[in-house]
Amino acid sequence: MNIDVVEREAFERLSKVSSAEELEQFRVEFLGKKGKITSLMKNLKNLPPEERPTYGKRVNELREKVEALFREKKKQIEELMEKEKMERMRIDVTIPGARRKVGHSHPVAKIMEEIERIFVAMGFDVVEGPEIETTWYNFDALNTPEWHPARDEHDSFYITDDLLLRTHTSPVQVRTMLERKPPIAIISPGKVYRRDYDATHLPMFHQVEGLHVDKDLSVAHLKFTLEEFARRMFGESAKVRLRPSFFPFTEPSFEVDVYLKGYGWLEILGAGMVDPNVFLSVGYDPEEWTGYAFGMGVERIAMLKYGITDIREFVRNDVRFLSSY
Repeated sequence: MNIDVVEREAFERLSKVSSAEELEQFRVEFLGKKGKITSLMKNLKNLPPEERPTYGKRVNELREKVEALFREKKKQIEELMEKEKMERMRIDVTIPGARRKVGHSHPVAKIMEEIERIFVAMGFDVVEGPEIETTWYNFDALNTPEWHPARDEHDSFYITDDLLLRTHTSPVQVRTMLERKPPIAIISPGKVYRRDYDATHLPMFHQVEGLHVDKDLSVAHLKFTLEEFARRMFGESAKVRLRPSFFPFTEPSFEVDVYLKGYGWLEILGAGMVDPNVFLSVGYDPEEWTGYAFGMGVERIAMLKYGITDIREFVRNDVRFLSSY
């Protein structure tokens, strides 16, 4: 094989290489162990001794030239590949971004926040507590001993004989009274649990309960507080009335109705003056302190506020429903 022929062929082939795959094929064909330049060196044994030095020198010079051109071509191809990669990764910041669906606050969360804002503006603190409670905090301290029939009405989720998922947020009031001295004005928002599930009941729902303890509080203070809440929540035309009822932890106790245009009178919560036995449970002197308490279901307030007729809509996660509010 002639050196000049191999040289011309190598230079011509290398000039046409445009990819890493073609470059590798060139390397194997000309510079590999069985390549054409390597084969030229094997011809030494067939030459006369006096011609071998000159021939070997030319083959080595050819190999060095081809290897140098090979490295240069390899660098060019790598730079080109990197440029193409960067071009593929390039982001045109002038192109409008992908439109993403905007989330919505859950109607229950919106009402909960609105209730909190109203009562905070009226001087109440927001206090939270555990969702797993002992029977003492959930019932006994609230004047509802084990034999009390009202205890059965809650139909609770028990974890052990003494632990349950709280049925109301009133235990937070007990915990607060044990930790603080009067005067106290708090609301306790949070999740509660009962064995109910139909168009007007859920096994998990939200409550906001309130407690105000001070000297010489009366039903008048309670009614004023609830009227102010109703006006701020439902509008200036909202009216409130109290109907006698029974709760083990308040005496007297009331069902509270609100008058809304288009609806008439609707029950929205329960309330009353704190029973002296509750004060005794937390170490307050009922002869010195008075107080009122109230509790409302957040879902029920949301249903009235937004005209929702089925409470189960709140937990069905229908985006069409949630985006409407």
